[in-house]
Amino acid sequence: MPTTYSPQEAAERSGFSPETVRYYERIGLLPPVRRTSSGRRVFEELDLKWLALLRCLRDTGMPITEMQAFIDLMRDGAGTRQERQEVLVAHAHRVQDQIERLQLHLGQINAKIDQYRRGKVWNP
Repeated sequence: MPTTYSPQEAAERSGFSPETVRYYERIGLLPPVRRTSSGRRVFEELDLKWLALLRCLRDTGMPITEMQAFIDLMRDGAGTRQERQEVLVAHAHRVQDQIERLQLHLGQINAKIDQYRRGKVWNP
């Protein structure tokens, strides 16, 4: 018998709120989740893998509309491998650009902290 998780446990493991998990399921980002005979949602390992992918894409700034297009390509099967790869390569470039910008900003912040530690205050 596969390990199962309640909606709350799935949300906790994914880092999403329960409301976000329901929303992602409703808009089709998450495949329909199995339900018990009483209608309660039951999450399995595969569902958690989907949520982990969505968490990664969302945390790295992929817009929901682009996530939906990517997930649609995944559902369309192996024939969309090249298109999926192109989506992820483009996203990886955006993430890399963002990391480089953040590193520059962090350098500036650290330089300012160092100035303050040395007692130099700059007030424009």
